[in-house]
Amino acid sequence: MAKVMVVGASRGIGLELCRQLKARGDEVIGTCRSATPALASLGVRVESGVDVADDASVKALAARLAGEALDVLVINAGVLDNVSLSSLDFDSIRRQFEVNAVGPLRVAAALLPNLRRGSKLAIVTSRMGSIADNGSGGHYGYRMSKAAANMAGVSLAHDLKPSGVAVVMLHPGFVRTDLTRGRGDCDPPEAASGLIVSIDRLGPEATGTFVHANGERLAW
Repeated sequence: MAKVMVVGASRGIGLELCRQLKARGDEVIGTCRSATPALASLGVRVESGVDVADDASVKALAARLAGEALDVLVINAGVLDNVSLSSLDFDSIRRQFEVNAVGPLRVAAALLPNLRRGSKLAIVTSRMGSIADNGSGGHYGYRMSKAAANMAGVSLAHDLKPSGVAVVMLHPGFVRTDLTRGRGDCDPPEAASGLIVSIDRLGPEATGTFVHANGERLAW
């Protein structure tokens, strides 16, 4: 049985990750900004009031977890606004950077004392952050912030390798959630299942990789 924390667990992929991890017997902690009935109903430990864009709330989470070892830390919280060239909203772009790129680094840094040799850090990012895969443009804040999240993940992989912590960047697929406004080609249960398999397979030799939920290695 592993002790797993899912950051951003109130709905969508994060909620389903908690559901499936709990069902297989893992000890699960789900964080959220505000507690939801759906998350509470799973019977997992819920840490509410956690905003990855807020230093104080992340530090408070770290204080509550002091002395607790985590086998897996999954950072799933994210935000998606469609910012096009014809309607550039720089406040939105900054917000997406704060949540999608700075947020994972903020959480990872705060919870480093909870990670031990053999622990795993998974950052749920997006193929839309791949420069090589960008064939349509647009979505400036989201694409840019996810590319930055990938870079943060690779740096974390290098920095944490000596301490035996493996890091992976995960693309869940185009998932039908509130984030995508119900659009997509798969549902949260399928995406979460694939992500869990990828996390389970992660070892030191694969640290710093960018992987699809179906196991495919993705281009940067």
